[in-house]
Amino acid sequence: MSKKDFFEDRDKFTEAEKQRASHSLWYYSWIRFKRNKLAMAGFIIIILLIFIAIFAGILAPYNPIDQTLEYTTKPSGFKGNVLVKNALDGTDFIAIKGISKVTADSVIFINYSGTEESIARTELISRNESDWHREPEYLLGTDRYGRDILSRLIYGSRISLSVGVISESIAIFIGVILGALAGYFRGKTDALIMWFINVIWAFPSILFIIALSVVLGKGFWQSFVAIGLTGWVEIARIVRGQFFSLRETEYVEATRALGYKPTRIIFKHMLPNSFGPIIVTSTAGLATAIIFEASLSFLGLGVQPPTASWGQMVFDGYKYIVAGTNYGLALYPSLAIMITVFAVNLIGDGLRDAFDPKMRR
Repeated sequence: MSKKDFFEDRDKFTEAEKQRASHSLWYYSWIRFKRNKLAMAGFIIIILLIFIAIFAGILAPYNPIDQTLEYTTKPSGFKGNVLVKNALDGTDFIAIKGISKVTADSVIFINYSGTEESIARTELISRNESDWHREPEYLLGTDRYGRDILSRLIYGSRISLSVGVISESIAIFIGVILGALAGYFRGKTDALIMWFINVIWAFPSILFIIALSVVLGKGFWQSFVAIGLTGWVEIARIVRGQFFSLRETEYVEATRALGYKPTRIIFKHMLPNSFGPIIVTSTAGLATAIIFEASLSFLGLGVQPPTASWGQMVFDGYKYIVAGTNYGLALYPSLAIMITVFAVNLIGDGLRDAFDPKMRR
């Protein structure tokens, strides 16, 4: 090798080293995360669920609370025949077996019981027959109130994801604050916070959530507050342990020597270096929050009918499994919960490996 080639190779090597050094931990974590096929599969599923939740009004074929009592507990793929009538709260479906005659002023039809009736065309939503006469197809069937299961599954994703994200955000906020204070100040502050953590830890989570739900009442915001107020303990313990180790590092001692206030040291210098374990723990907490929300709705303490909720749908359908009919009423929402929680757990496992320094390549 000539002297010129040696120096060119050395410059290339030095430039490559500089480029690698310029990347942050987040860059390499993302690279390792992308290599994990199962984690990426879970990530794609969650992105798809978020898309479905945001655009539920467009993707859902029908209004999730519209009832057609003649079409109760119909099987998957059932095709109806209805007239669409004006109502105070939107539209109303009239189940029919067929249309006998259409005049300029009225529509004569055979109702679901087989009797001939007539309705004025002014009571229908439009003068155009393609608007007021429809044949709705229920791809996943209907529930006991004649509501479309697919539409309720799509709208139910909004409840599960939003309650999971909001409740876990509350848990992160409380857990990070208490864990940071305990880990940084130690002494009496740590003893007091750890006593409080151990008291909360002593109660079974689901029982504590049920107790808070009874106190706060039934509803959407009560669900995520109750779940959030019980899900912060694990995060607080993780943050406390991280701060115990970071507190003795040289850069933290240097910031204290320079006279920086504890709030700046905690939130600007120590907390960013604890994000990895916090994110991994929060991902597991998100999956748990989704299960807890479904459990509350199943028990009737969460989101109240007629709002679509996966847990409520399971409660409405599990009785049919006992009867040996209409398994889909409980099976479809159960699968939705399982797939969502499984996807979140896959992401959590991928993040754990991505933030592990031993996995760095």
